[in-house]
Amino acid sequence: MAFYKHSGPRSYLTSTMTDRFDCYYCRDNLHGKKYVKKDDKHVCTKCFNKLCANTCAECKRPIGADSKELHHKNRYWHEDCFRCAKCYKPLASEPFSARDDGKIMCGKCGSREDGNRCQGCYKVVMPGTQNVEYKNKVWHEECFTCFDCKQPIRTQSFMTKGDDIYCTACHDKKFAKKCFHCKQAITSGGISYQDNPWHSECFVCKTCRKSLAGTRFTSHEQDVYCVDCYKTDVAKKCNGCKNPITGFGHGTNVVNYEGYAWHEYCFNCKRCSLSLANKRFVINIDHIYCPDCAKKL
Repeated sequence: MAFYKHSGPRSYLTSTMTDRFDCYYCRDNLHGKKYVKKDDKHVCTKCFNKLCANTCAECKRPIGADSKELHHKNRYWHEDCFRCAKCYKPLASEPFSARDDGKIMCGKCGSREDGNRCQGCYKVVMPGTQNVEYKNKVWHEECFTCFDCKQPIRTQSFMTKGDDIYCTACHDKKFAKKCFHCKQAITSGGISYQDNPWHSECFVCKTCRKSLAGTRFTSHEQDVYCVDCYKTDVAKKCNGCKNPITGFGHGTNVVNYEGYAWHEYCFNCKRCSLSLANKRFVINIDHIYCPDCAKKL
């Protein structure tokens, strides 16, 4: 919608002749009389009003030589007729808008009639008022509210879900994943373990509380441990080499027997060093033997 402003009404040039001069139409002598010069023709005021005057777009009457005329895009008005079609405010020296249906309106009425409507209250958003534009839609600032808490978002960050708009706090509360440990929303980053989301700062070693994000770790009875703490506090000790059985790297397979545990590579005959994994063996006190060596004891 374009707004215009007139430079002011215009009056036709009228003069008084002192030498013999005739009206272009009626041939009356214009000596000592007022006349109008239109398109290089000299016309008496009577003929001008009857034959040459423009018709007022509002009252449909001729705009006589003695009247002030306003024009816009090949349309003409008496100065007093050029007013807002809605509130009738004179617009000769005021900003105005021309509608497609030919009506002339002041800026305020034109905005109400043609302006963007608020997506919240469906009232017109007046030019110059505080508003929010998003995806080619507009809201009054106070109408741009969170779908959940109904508070105006104003200059805060916001997020969308479908066609609904949320402040970040309500969006996180309603839609964000919850940390498996603290049950609070994960707003950024985070890690996943056993199909459960965690804050990075919540995914820590059970013993030393060191963050495990991006490092090697293991779990025991639903708790997670860093490698060092698992070795010292949780892992069983190999009955052969007395080192922790961690499952990290070499020694993943474990042999268990009557409360004792061995790395698979440590489960050897004490006398001949034959590997006894998946074989028959004899245990004597804390040591294991193959059947042949056991007979020789």
